[in-house]
Amino acid sequence: MPLLVAPALPAGSLAAQEQPHLPVRPGLALRPWRDDDAPAVRAAFDCPRIQRWHVRRMDGDDEARAWTAQWVGRWHDETSASWAIVDADDRPLGQVGLRGVLLVEASAQLSYWLVPAARGQGLATEALLALTRWSFTRAGLHRLALEHSTANAASCRLATRAGFAEEGVARGSVRHSDGWHDMHLHARLRTDGPI
Repeated sequence: MPLLVAPALPAGSLAAQEQPHLPVRPGLALRPWRDDDAPAVRAAFDCPRIQRWHVRRMDGDDEARAWTAQWVGRWHDETSASWAIVDADDRPLGQVGLRGVLLVEASAQLSYWLVPAARGQGLATEALLALTRWSFTRAGLHRLALEHSTANAASCRLATRAGFAEEGVARGSVRHSDGWHDMHLHARLRTDGPI
């Protein structure tokens, strides 16, 4: 069935380029995941808070390697992308990424997490802002959204600091280990002003 409007972004908008390295500030950058990051990813997913909010764990090194390896294909399929948030020594401190990329609508969902030692320093906000800038100025996206459990106050503060307006609550929309959670929906448009 043909669309009655042209896609906002043509197929190949992401896949035609290599996934970029994005500077955040001196000593902090975003880069594509590598195979040798698997031990850091496995250690991150041992964190109870990451397990709680992302509803996943890793049971072995093979799972961690598969997790890091998947992103090359997802970038080329233009469905998702993930960056390691790295320090000056190129050590992963966390993750920030695009999920559910829709080129037709020029939109994506955001995801993020930090290892415990990196929390409380504003690193997630800085990383989210860097990815948002690139998404709007270089990738040509129109809308970025993120959602988090209403019980996750830290994620709500992060979204607000990064200029993502709260748009509403999706009731009982995501199941966690303790049951169904209401989810706050936040979003930012390219037209919302400077980042």
